Amino acid sequence: MKIAIILGTRPEIIKLSGIIRICEERKYDYLTVHTGQHYSYKMDEAFFKDLELPDAKYNLEVGSGTHGAQTAKILERIEKVLLKEKPDVVLVQGDTNTVLAGAIAASKLGIKVGHVEAGLRSYDRRMPEETNRILTDHISDFLFCPTEISKKTALKENIDKNKIFVTGNTIVDAVLQNQKIASKKSKILEKMKLKKNEYFLVTAHRQENVDFKENLKNLLVAFDRIYKKYKMPIVYPMHPRTKKMIESFKLKIPKTINVVEPVGFLDFLQLEANARLILTDSGGVQEESCILKIPCVTLRENTERPETLEVGSNILSGTSPNRILNSVDIMMKKKREWMNPFGDGKTSKLILKIIKST
Repeated sequence: MKIAIILGTRPEIIKLSGIIRICEERKYDYLTVHTGQHYSYKMDEAFFKDLELPDAKYNLEVGSGTHGAQTAKILERIEKVLLKEKPDVVLVQGDTNTVLAGAIAASKLGIKVGHVEAGLRSYDRRMPEETNRILTDHISDFLFCPTEISKKTALKENIDKNKIFVTGNTIVDAVLQNQKIASKKSKILEKMKLKKNEYFLVTAHRQENVDFKENLKNLLVAFDRIYKKYKMPIVYPMHPRTKKMIESFKLKIPKTINVVEPVGFLDFLQLEANARLILTDSGGVQEESCILKIPCVTLRENTERPETLEVGSNILSGTSPNRILNSVDIMMKKKREWMNPFGDGKTSKLILKIIKST
């Protein structure tokens, strides 16, 4: 069986790294296709090396653009690769334009589609990711749901139960596999002069937060107020898109916020694992903080990771400065005793076993 692994963003590289490693170790017939959705492949080469992964066989260099233009470019270029390589199954992960385009291209060519991290819903159609998730689930042949909650979601949408598998989440594999490497290789804490449990880590880049001036302004105000109350450094590896919107809106970044360039996964993992608390609008970071036992405040009104709310590792704050500060106060008192709901770190093996046995 020939497997094509399609990815296009750094979170996808991380979450598919365990599957790629097993394919390499067991010498499976597989190939990796990098669409270049968010970054150029050259920028991501260091990322592959950090995670000790082989380079992608194909680099499509799609780049940024409107949702329609970007999805169309990926669809067109992926189709050519699939026609040439003729894989038996295509694996996509998550909710990006790469995921939707890869799934559509494969489905129309009669190639089976496996959706890693299926069944997630925010129930907010304003999020482009929600459209991508729903459509991909409904054209997939394998829905690899991380939890029973995501399985029930897929079943409610009348997806054939024989296509649905509860596998856990590959992010657990990635965190467990790479945490040891990160603790040995990464010197980010020393470089930034940070002490364990004595700083806040921030990530915010989602369209609904950074593309609206009032929301983005509120986040900056909230971070400033958190620093003034707790007197701990606020480290913010800022996405280029966020920086662009701050400049476009002519907003000022408070001096209390330590804005740094985006960091590699190993460095980011170290920043996550040693933070006192994480504030984020990223789905993946909600999962990682839960696995690492770091309290999380999610800067959104909803989440497609309700498991984190159920176990108590996470709280929703929206973008109101008062709510954010109140949420931080609550989570600062939280005991780190919750259970990890996302699996035991063997998800990648299980996904490949299911594919190979059908």
